[in-house]
Amino acid sequence: MSEKRKELFGPEIDSLIKELEDHKTEAYPLIHFNDRDSADDIKSNFEQFEGKKVRVAGRLITKRLHGKAGFATMLSGGVKLQIYYRKDAMSEEAFHRVKKLISVGDILGVEGTVFKTRTEEITVEVQDAVLLSKALSPLPEKWHGIENVEVRYRQRYLDLLMHEDVRNVFYQRFKIIKAIRDVLIAEGYMEVETPTLQDIYGGALAKPFVTFHNALDQELFLRIAPELYLKRLIIGGLEKVFEIGKAFRNEGISLQHNPEFTIMELYEAYGNYKTMMSITEKIFDAICTHALNGNEVQFKGHTINCRPPFKKMTLEEAFQHYASVDIHQLCHQEYTREYLCKEEMRMDKPFSWANAVDEVLKKKVEPHLIQPTFLYDYPLPLSPLAKKKSRDSQWVERFQLVVGGLEVGNAFTELNDPVDQYERFTGQEEARSKGDDEAHTFDQAYIEAMKFGLPPTGGLGLGIDRIVMLFTGEESIREVLLFPQLRKREDI
Repeated sequence: MSEKRKELFGPEIDSLIKELEDHKTEAYPLIHFNDRDSADDIKSNFEQFEGKKVRVAGRLITKRLHGKAGFATMLSGGVKLQIYYRKDAMSEEAFHRVKKLISVGDILGVEGTVFKTRTEEITVEVQDAVLLSKALSPLPEKWHGIENVEVRYRQRYLDLLMHEDVRNVFYQRFKIIKAIRDVLIAEGYMEVETPTLQDIYGGALAKPFVTFHNALDQELFLRIAPELYLKRLIIGGLEKVFEIGKAFRNEGISLQHNPEFTIMELYEAYGNYKTMMSITEKIFDAICTHALNGNEVQFKGHTINCRPPFKKMTLEEAFQHYASVDIHQLCHQEYTREYLCKEEMRMDKPFSWANAVDEVLKKKVEPHLIQPTFLYDYPLPLSPLAKKKSRDSQWVERFQLVVGGLEVGNAFTELNDPVDQYERFTGQEEARSKGDDEAHTFDQAYIEAMKFGLPPTGGLGLGIDRIVMLFTGEESIREVLLFPQLRKREDI
């Protein structure tokens, strides 16, 4: 046996497989067990299954033997189901297989009759059992599960096996996304897909991941947002579109940020940011009804009512109320420096009105917004794709939805003037030349599309991962991602 094989599987692997073969049992047999009953159905509808024969498959997670009989627990479809085996009810070969050859962690299929024990536990009395897949590594100790967070994320399969509450988070995630999709389809939106690999990245103020396409001999970017392609579809006459998919931003990792995340964006011709407030409330109402089964969630020690209508505040009002600062004055560098110094805040980005507003918003305003709140009307420099409130305004029709101190949604009345868009892209390029590497890129192809006429349009983006955090009460984004980004292990 090679050293690597011995290190990976252990020296006992060959003797284990030989023991199985000696008893005419394969470790990984070609057995089809697709024609089976659901453990959830059996437990939910016991009266229909009582006394009837069933076929169930799953992973053995506990096993208790008492001489010629014993109990075990299977995990099947995320549901724990007790099985009972005794020598008198099985062939000698099948009983030996269960008693000696099948261990905790193995995946097996059983056939048997449904009954209730004296303690009212729904159970399958086994007449036959087959090994479907042999586990070569033992499961973690059942009472403590996996306590090391690093192990939980790297070996999420074990985390899901050992922790029912973890499985429930991802069942809930599925229900939340389904509720969002269902309400949008019911409202007449068409689901579409747009490119993940883009030759020009845009739609947000963020750093991209860069890659290279050999055949085209050109640099490409993983999208930071699907926005500019979705708005091309509005120009093309698809008047209500949405996409649920991945976006990528080459930024730091934190409790609220993962470089790969899921976003929902929608656009509606002839809508505006008030239209987007309405559809946002409908989405949250649907989540409360179909995924939450109630109105309230517990998040970071707060009880939050997620049922609309939501509170509304202008950004100017919020800055005055929560940060005790006049948002207009933050355009003056000296005033802003004094304010940041007094509040013991540091701004890492180059000074600008937009960056100063963004810094104060994140540090001094959002942490106070626990109940769902629409913050609306934003400075133009912070919103290069939103429509001005009037021709000469420095303010745009934009809102962000903040819940539990988290930004979970962002919406505009979309800028549809191609000349204005050209000037704003030019301003962003100037900011980039001064060191702001998160400034928006100049996208000439998008302006070319706009020249054919973008109707008045409302657009909305929702952070799916943060919404799942909110509705499951999880304070770290890693807890709602099946495979969060981790630093490469050096020992592999």
